[in-house]
Amino acid sequence: MIRAVLFDLDGTLLPMNEDEFKKVYFGAVYQKVKHFGYKPEDLVNAIWFGTKAMVKNDGTMPNEERFWQAFSTIYPDSRQRDEKEFNDFYNNDFPKLAFACALPIQPLAAPFIKELKNRGYEVIIASNPIFPIVATKARMVWAGLNPDDFKDITAYENSSFAKPNLKYYEMILERNNLKPEEVIMIGNDVREDMVVNKLGIDSYLITDCLLNLDNEDINKYKHGTFKEIMDLVLARL
Repeated sequence: MIRAVLFDLDGTLLPMNEDEFKKVYFGAVYQKVKHFGYKPEDLVNAIWFGTKAMVKNDGTMPNEERFWQAFSTIYPDSRQRDEKEFNDFYNNDFPKLAFACALPIQPLAAPFIKELKNRGYEVIIASNPIFPIVATKARMVWAGLNPDDFKDITAYENSSFAKPNLKYYEMILERNNLKPEEVIMIGNDVREDMVVNKLGIDSYLITDCLLNLDNEDINKYKHGTFKEIMDLVLARL
């Protein structure tokens, strides 16, 4: 029996042009900290270095700590200053960047969540936990969602693994007292989201903002537009 539905966020509930988002995001970060003397390219490379460290995290520390550990190897002796400035950015500047998604809001996202909750299902945001919780909640608001509607929201403070590591999904199951057969995963990234099949979690692939870096044949997955997947899931449940 299905008890919970896991949702990816970016490109799934929140339509997003990833290239445009990265451009605006990195530009905004640079504007926030440029007075410290950062060079734009070096700063972006340091952020990516920290991000890759989170993706490879082995569970021994939260992703937040893993990021700053890696970032500090490039910019040593400034973590306290940098971390404070980044936190201020995410709290005050990041929420204003909704325009960076460069795509219209998905009008069915909020009604889909509401209907699932009305039917008694738990809903969980299984967004790759490489952002602070405040930034993830901001993106949920951009999507027209209420973060309070979700039982769990993965972020870099509360996660020690990242997609596509199966241990990330096992972490979600464990802390929400769920079994694989009790869960549905809905996402738009073939590599990061459809990997749940290896755990016995049923999956649905939304193609509106499809990410398929490995050029897999998506016909082996249940797939379709947001509307098609919503209708398919609700008909099943």
